[in-house]
Parts: sequence; structure tokens; C-alpha cells
Amino acid sequence: MGKKCEICGKKAMVGNYVSHSNIKTKRRFNPNLQAVRHQEADGTVRTITVCTRCLRSGAVVKPVVTSSED
Repeated sequence: MGKKCEICGKKAMVGNYVSHSNIKTKRRFNPNLQAVRHQEADGTVRTITVCTRCLRSGAVVKPVVTSSED
């Protein structure tokens, strides 16, 4: 499983560190990915990797937790 959002497809980008003397070295901008439980349309629940923007926008349907108290 790579560093990629399973909903929007957001993945790492590349850029440069730029020092005070303008020396450039490569770096990566990684997305803020979280592993969350997602309930699909048919009712199955699985863990997916999504970015925080998809979480905040409501693209992830979290399953209802049922308490199993006796």
C-alpha cells in the first residue's frame, strides 16, 4: 500500500530544499494520510487510507459503533 489517498488520489510531490546560499537538494511533500474504517455502500466495513481533506469534507462514511453490553 503506497502513500496515496484511496478517495481523491492525492500522493507525494517532489520539490527542493533551498538553503540560504541557494543550494537546492531534493525533498518530498507527503500528504497527511490517516487509516480509517470506512463503510461502503453494500454495508461492508474496511480500513482505507485517506487524506485529511477527504475526512473533513465528509467523503468517508464511518461505521456506526454498536456497544455490546450484556
